[in-house]
Amino acid sequence: MSADRSSLLSEDVKMALETIRTHKVRSFLTVLGVVIGVTVAITVTSILLGFQDNVQSAFDQFGVNNLFVFKFEQGFRGRLSQEERTRKPLTFEDAMAIRDELPAIKEVNVIALPRIMESGPPQVRQARYKGKEVSNTRFRGVTPSYVEVQSATMKEGRFYTELEDVHRVELAVIGYDIANALYPNESAVGKPVQVDGNVYEVLGVLDKKKNTFLGMSDNEVFIPYRTYRKHYPQDDETFINAMAFPGMKDAAEDQIRSLLRTRRRVPPGKPDNFGLSSAEQIGDKFRTIMAGVVQLVVVIVSIGLLVGGVGVMNIMLMGVTERTREIGVRKAIGARRWDITLQFLTEAVTLTGIGGAIGVALSLGFSVLLRLLSIPSLVPVWAVFLGLAVASSVGLFFGIYPAVKASRLDPVIALRYE
Repeated sequence: MSADRSSLLSEDVKMALETIRTHKVRSFLTVLGVVIGVTVAITVTSILLGFQDNVQSAFDQFGVNNLFVFKFEQGFRGRLSQEERTRKPLTFEDAMAIRDELPAIKEVNVIALPRIMESGPPQVRQARYKGKEVSNTRFRGVTPSYVEVQSATMKEGRFYTELEDVHRVELAVIGYDIANALYPNESAVGKPVQVDGNVYEVLGVLDKKKNTFLGMSDNEVFIPYRTYRKHYPQDDETFINAMAFPGMKDAAEDQIRSLLRTRRRVPPGKPDNFGLSSAEQIGDKFRTIMAGVVQLVVVIVSIGLLVGGVGVMNIMLMGVTERTREIGVRKAIGARRWDITLQFLTEAVTLTGIGGAIGVALSLGFSVLLRLLSIPSLVPVWAVFLGLAVASSVGLFFGIYPAVKASRLDPVIALRYE
């Protein structure tokens, strides 16, 4: 009995493929909505998952025990409020108090950067060497603890020391991409690099980051914190990256909040006038945003699949009309209602299944193309199988009515149909 059913199903699939082959253009136009829906769904999913993977990798580089302290909250957000834009910057003394007075803090890294202006683009500084120039340089003054707090590694050379920072020595540590752009065929260590008319000796080159998303480019030039403040006393923004002892991040967050509220004279009951966050918290915000995007994509894709499903139903109803006499002949020689129903359902599922397969193939091609264009894209195996399953389900759902209608035809009337 099982073999008979298997043979019957195999015959139905062959008939479905023959029908699709006979009406190639009509069949393709029928499942075009399914193809587009599956392609869009998998492609957008691959981009979202690729970005999420890159973002998570970028956050992991900050360290699981690190906290970010700035004058406003970091992360994915809208425009700053007037109150946030006018807050006074944090200070180097705030950073030293966090390091020296809080038992949950192991080390801090202090970064000096230009003042965040209320309007206008951020200031961009160029790095130059022997006629070569890199314009999108991330130029900052950082303390020597950067290497420990950020778990940074050196490709060559070394990072500057606390003593060199205190004496405001004209040194620089550059990123991997800066070294490749300015010193392509030679070692950068010991060579000069010019930024804003000031010349620094390159002391070391940072290793290439595993992930350069979220502005974490390798186009960086770091100089000692006090050297930076000597050249740019007006750049008084201070970003503090605090490293907690393992297992003490929550305690460190509470201690930092209490300390800064006291130092910045925040009255009890009033909100903080500074931002305190971690890579984990920023990652949670990003995932919330991604969830909203996914919901929007689901709605758009559902519309496409609905249009494709209606097209499948229309073409199947047309097929029932065209093959009325054939249905009558099959019933006359002993075909049951279930046999007719299965035949048309198989044809509908085969049709949309092929459309789903085309959509999967296109989405995989787009994923490869996106990666070649340096756009993160990750197609998981489950997305491929889900796309095929959804496409086949569309055929099954929208093929039920035409299949049942075909199975209910009266054989006598069907045989007389012209």
